Amino acid sequence: MRAVWSGFALGVFWLQQQAVLPEAGDWWVLVLTGGAGAGVAVWGLRGWSASGSAPARRHRLTARARRGAGWLALCCAAACIGFGYAALRAQARLAVNLPPGWEGRDIEVTGSIKGLPSRDANGARFLFAVDSNDARLAAFPPVIRLSWIAGDAPPPALEPGERWRLPVRLKRPHGNANFGVRDAEASLLARNVRATGYVSAPQRARRLAGREQGVAVLIDRWRAALRARIDSVLADAPQRGIVIALAIGAQDDISDADWQLLRATGTSHLVAISGLHIGIVAGLTGWLAAALWRRSGWLGRNWPLRLPAQLVGVTAGALFAVLHAALAGFNVPAQRALWMAMLAALAFVGGRQLARSTVFAWALGLVLLVDPWAVVSAGFWLSFCAVGAILYALSGRPRMAVTEQAEAASDQPRRERDDDRQRQGGRRGEQHKAAPPRCLALRGAALRHLRTLCERLRSAAYVQFAVTIALAPLTVYWFSQIPLVGPLANAFAIPWVSVLVTPAVLLGVALPAPLDGFTWHAAHALLEWLMAGLQLLTGPRWAVWWLPQPSAWALAAAALGVLWCLAPRGWPLRWAAPLTWLPLLLPGADGAPAVPSGGFRVTALDVGQGTAVLVQTAHHALLFDAGPGPESSHAGERVVVPFLRAHGVTTLDTLIVSHSDSDHSGGVPAVFDAIDVRQMVAALAVDHPLWSVARQHGAQTAPCAAGQRWQWDGVEFAMLWPDPGPLSGKPNEHCCVLSVRTSAAAASGPPTPQSLKPPRPGNEPARFAALLSADLEASAERVLLARDPAALRAQLLIVPHHGSRTSSTEPFLDSIDPSIAVFQVGFGNRFHHPHAGVYARYVARGIELARSDQHGAVRVDVDPRGEGPALTLERYRETQRRYWMDR
Repeated sequence: MRAVWSGFALGVFWLQQQAVLPEAGDWWVLVLTGGAGAGVAVWGLRGWSASGSAPARRHRLTARARRGAGWLALCCAAACIGFGYAALRAQARLAVNLPPGWEGRDIEVTGSIKGLPSRDANGARFLFAVDSNDARLAAFPPVIRLSWIAGDAPPPALEPGERWRLPVRLKRPHGNANFGVRDAEASLLARNVRATGYVSAPQRARRLAGREQGVAVLIDRWRAALRARIDSVLADAPQRGIVIALAIGAQDDISDADWQLLRATGTSHLVAISGLHIGIVAGLTGWLAAALWRRSGWLGRNWPLRLPAQLVGVTAGALFAVLHAALAGFNVPAQRALWMAMLAALAFVGGRQLARSTVFAWALGLVLLVDPWAVVSAGFWLSFCAVGAILYALSGRPRMAVTEQAEAASDQPRRERDDDRQRQGGRRGEQHKAAPPRCLALRGAALRHLRTLCERLRSAAYVQFAVTIALAPLTVYWFSQIPLVGPLANAFAIPWVSVLVTPAVLLGVALPAPLDGFTWHAAHALLEWLMAGLQLLTGPRWAVWWLPQPSAWALAAAALGVLWCLAPRGWPLRWAAPLTWLPLLLPGADGAPAVPSGGFRVTALDVGQGTAVLVQTAHHALLFDAGPGPESSHAGERVVVPFLRAHGVTTLDTLIVSHSDSDHSGGVPAVFDAIDVRQMVAALAVDHPLWSVARQHGAQTAPCAAGQRWQWDGVEFAMLWPDPGPLSGKPNEHCCVLSVRTSAAAASGPPTPQSLKPPRPGNEPARFAALLSADLEASAERVLLARDPAALRAQLLIVPHHGSRTSSTEPFLDSIDPSIAVFQVGFGNRFHHPHAGVYARYVARGIELARSDQHGAVRVDVDPRGEGPALTLERYRETQRRYWMDR
């Protein structure tokens, strides 16, 4: 079954990498391949599964080759089954969608609150299970995600299972799509959320009588009640969010500062109800239940004679694992631990002994059978790879029980010699005859316990080493970092949280009020001490090693190195295993080559309704605006910072804040908190708080003004607007406008491809430029045209003001004459950007267009000296497409 479940998991994973779902011809290929694999598996494994004399009649190498082919074919057949199963599940889920014509229209839906709602200063967010809709749409999404925005009045208290009639405005599932950043649409699909939106008219919302019933609703109500009780007990305590996370698995209340500290020390896994917590607490529960069962004689009962205490302990541990996983909301690590605990319990009850690898394979298959989209989450990989690394690392080491028996056997001859010596010591008195044997026995017992303790500590250290080594490549892939202090931090954080904090939190869950408050306060005090200790470890800058997101080949090489490093003793050249991790130092997760000298790269990020553009030369990086902040979509910390880290940008030479509008400047504080910024140039009022934020982080500051020029790696940068002096008028009238241009020394490059218009004759035809225009409006466009039309000419234009009708005048476009124009707009934005008339101007000029709402992030490489095209355009949703996009 290990080969079957492994192949099944491989097939499920492969389906999630496809750009389209299989069609009729693909299904026939899949069926034929799976059938052929099954036939070869039967042929190859039939002789192996027979009696031992059958293989003896064949040549040994032939028999081994046949068995190997059989196992490989079985794995291939299982992969086909997994691929087909995941495809069928995906087709069924994608068949239900909000019709495009109903996006942004008022619909009244009736249904119930699903899961735990989350609240913050901006309002409440929750899942809503729809029973009916007044649009009378037959294939209406069964689950939608809604926001209840806090306006004049905060949203009402929302509880799981409550029935409501809500007026809503919806849109199809859509998430920001950026190179190296997590795909939000995949997460929505995994949760079966086929529409998102908000409560459009809160005054017309009505709570209906009655509540939904069922086990799931009962569990959610229990979790909501526990969260409310912890909120009332701990109030505004700093670590209240971590206590809630350890109690019910909800992480919404953990502060950003705590998240940064936990990630920097590699201990963020401890604030979730993970498999480690479930395993430890379930083990303690089973041990306690068995101990009490054995002592039933104190009550005048002989229960162990009727039912073995071991069976009671295993059953109690398994039941508690179910309860604890339910508290966690059945996340992927909890499911993995639950399935492993249940399989081990069933094997014990049935009198069978399963190999640990078999239990692991069954848990892997069952998790993917329930949720085929688990493979797109970081929790799946971190959880299963951690357990797999432990099992693999310990497979070549002697078990503790065997070690203790061997030590006891080796001590037996020594003890017999000591007894003989004592019997021969007749010259000593009776007192001296009796004392030495007792002292020697105590010394021997102490030495044995000391050896056992040392062996256990050595085994625990080796397990920690194995997990750290195994998860390092995955940590780089998912989070672009390796916490170098992680092993030291986890050495005391894991036992501290698992043995002290988590039992205290769960004891509060079990105790009635007001006793629960004492245990939660104790858990909070323990967490404060833990966070203070972790804070001490994050002082040095080398505590976290930031690396670019690796490519698939670099990740595969690192995985091979992990297997090599953790191989059993005696494996050759284990010291050379770290060499396979060297590719992790190289960028290339999205296939982008390095920026050549004399050229530059412009990446317009998909931050929704806002602007964030990264300009890179061979050795420098400039960020033009940082997208919306906490007042909107948190794009600064959700998109901009992860993108920079994934591409190895740990230092920004310059951060330009074009103006004060929040969709351009809101994400700037998040960038300063995560990235080293050497200089900030901005068109902001002198009293704007971002100036003080920049100075606090040690960045040089300067106002944005026309005439500023500098050169990096053969690329010229020039500020065209606003004019020097005090800012006046509304922010759009004095926003920064930046021109990026290759130098005259790059005049030997080849012409641009035929699909892109070449520069106009007579204006340095071999020089290429990009114009970043922020929210420039028509009045400023006319001033720039009158001043120097040639300075505006560019092959790449970041469209001014998101395509608003107040910008992109026809003379302005004629003067720029762009080959590529990029619209940074939000999907279904309320401003209806880009304006239809403005968009038509770009279409009429034959300009190559890209829109962040349709294409995601857009990357343009300018390389006038290369052998290929001088301009290369890449749209994320075309090159990194998955089958769920735009569905």
